[in-house]
Amino acid sequence: MSVPRPMAPARVLLAATAAGALALAWGGSAAAQQGSTTVAPAGAAFEASLSGSATFTAGSVVVTCQVSSTSPGDGNNVVPEAPDNHNPAGAVSSTINAPDFTDCSTNVPFVNASVAVNDPVWEMTMQHGSPSVGTMVIPAGGIVVTTSGLSSCTATVSPDGPVGIGGTWTNGDPASTLAFDTAAPVEVTGGFGCPTSATEAPFQATYEVTNADDPASPITVTG
Repeated sequence: MSVPRPMAPARVLLAATAAGALALAWGGSAAAQQGSTTVAPAGAAFEASLSGSATFTAGSVVVTCQVSSTSPGDGNNVVPEAPDNHNPAGAVSSTINAPDFTDCSTNVPFVNASVAVNDPVWEMTMQHGSPSVGTMVIPAGGIVVTTSGLSSCTATVSPDGPVGIGGTWTNGDPASTLAFDTAAPVEVTGGFGCPTSATEAPFQATYEVTNADDPASPITVTG
């Protein structure tokens, strides 16, 4: 629903993907074809909101966003109806509205950051396991992070095509969580101080996922 540094703020922004990140859709990626997966309740609409803050790090520059979420709408953010919410041989799939990232700042004086999401609909796969994994699929060029001030750079996440970023899913009540501690590919452009040689950036964020139809019935991933 989801990234910079003094010499490389744009690269940090790349991580702002995530998650997020937080694309909570359920999909069947080839990388996750192992074991049975069931997402419940079938047909439930869900929303995901950032717990704490999301950080994107590149070198010594850290971009921190305080707000990120994705909510139901236009047929997205919905657990598939039965029997499609169960896959006996792999992951379960769906689409989500792309998460927004707002209230972002950097740890570098006089350097500002903003995050734009270019594709409104994302996909994500959910695979039961130890641990269960939620893989957010970021569309090509799906996130663009820009910095301004002492360093003006542009970081494009997933520049060459869709990329999956995995997070750890933990069942909870009333909220389950999806935690990202990973990195994503990025392409950085800009002038002096921009990390144009960077190819990836770390991303950390935890989202709380709740049932928008019935908060008392948590969204869960089982076998």
